[in-house]
Amino acid sequence: MKLTFIVPPCYDHRQPAERSAGCTRVVYPMPNIYELTVAAGLRDGAGHEVAYRDFVFNHHSADDFERFVADDRSEAYIIWAVNLSIESDLQAISVVRRYHSATPVIMMGPGPTYYSRKCLVDDNVYVVRGEPDATVVELVAALEHKRGAEGIAGVSYRCGDNITHNPSRPLITDLDALPLPARDLVADHVYHNPKLKTGPYTTMFTSRNCPFRCIYCVPSSLSFAREIEYGKDHDGRKPTIGFRSLQSIEREVEQLAAQGFKAIGFMDDNFIWNEERTRGICDILRRHNIVWGCEARVDAITEPIAKMLGESGCRYIDLGVESFDPGILEYVKKGITPDDIYRAVDMLKRHRVPVKLNILIGSSPLETRDTVKHTLREVKKLGVDQVMFNIVSPFPGTKYYTLCKENGWIKGGDYKPTDVQRESILNLPNISAREMERLLFRNNISFFLRPAFIIKQMRRFSSWSEFAASLKALKIKLFG
Repeated sequence: MKLTFIVPPCYDHRQPAERSAGCTRVVYPMPNIYELTVAAGLRDGAGHEVAYRDFVFNHHSADDFERFVADDRSEAYIIWAVNLSIESDLQAISVVRRYHSATPVIMMGPGPTYYSRKCLVDDNVYVVRGEPDATVVELVAALEHKRGAEGIAGVSYRCGDNITHNPSRPLITDLDALPLPARDLVADHVYHNPKLKTGPYTTMFTSRNCPFRCIYCVPSSLSFAREIEYGKDHDGRKPTIGFRSLQSIEREVEQLAAQGFKAIGFMDDNFIWNEERTRGICDILRRHNIVWGCEARVDAITEPIAKMLGESGCRYIDLGVESFDPGILEYVKKGITPDDIYRAVDMLKRHRVPVKLNILIGSSPLETRDTVKHTLREVKKLGVDQVMFNIVSPFPGTKYYTLCKENGWIKGGDYKPTDVQRESILNLPNISAREMERLLFRNNISFFLRPAFIIKQMRRFSSWSEFAASLKALKIKLFG
């Protein structure tokens, strides 16, 4: 069966949605290894003919997309959708329908998992909810043999006015059995990560999901889809964590090194779990001379772990700290204190591991202008390498969404997709949406346009192309 994964153009004339992390618009492109893993399962595991067309990465227009669809003869289209992309994706489906009225379209990702009914615009659209890998393979096999989606776990579909949501599919327990992502489908795409400052660069995961209880959290797009689907059947609880073995991780790193990749950004919601596992992964990366970065919690950092990171080429560690106000941290169930942040940053700096702090404005009704200003002062005092300032968005599927909706804090009464890097849809008790937007912009200007910051970053780039990509990302971050 001839299958084409499509990343449609952005029809709202704004920055396109970032579909891997899932909660922001694109600052710098990255490969979506979640859908590339599904693509590998369909092609290498099930023997289908698979193509990948990314109209965002290649800056192709809506007219380019329509010309492609008019001439294309794929037997099914597959779209990985997030909340910020759904409206554009539905417009893309309407374009497909002008030329191919009965061609199946399969939607997967957190957007369709939550908004299943909205996505089922006709009888030939199928929604794969939650973790898609096994479900998509089974669904495509059924479509190939004209059997339809009846009885396929994890699928929602329409028949006339009736919508059916099949039972959820159990989570994959053996992540080692998954195929390696089909990165060859995007071999002509050159990706840059300004935090790694070298390339060629790709992304990778070693685990799925996170057990912690932060009320606002939207993890990676795959994990969020898993959480939404799993929580429906388990009283809102989070799914169990899935881990790959060190042998599986080394097999992929070895392949990437052989393909010429020099840098990896790990997409795990939480990369560091204990010293033994971290040491094993660091040893693998050091053996293959890979520079890398990851996301972690501050309370996972120990002196031995900081030393391992520094010795194995870790060029950034993203720490989700959100605020330096202890009351806010407690309210959002972050499970850390400001002292934990100071200790972690101090250890990492001693071992020369570049630190990025993620700050989330408005994650609690306790937020005020003063708490935001206090957080910025503490960030500057710590002297970290990078900061990501965002404004919280009450994503449906999170506890914060329910809290904000019940208390009438959402402008317009309900969630709408928004760019968390510059917009707010929340008027909280002690701070308005407009005030949060002003503070976000001022924080970015105050941090990123300091001469000391610019000079420090410029010294670390390995090429002019990496510097140019970073400059472009900074422009998008600050001004859209």
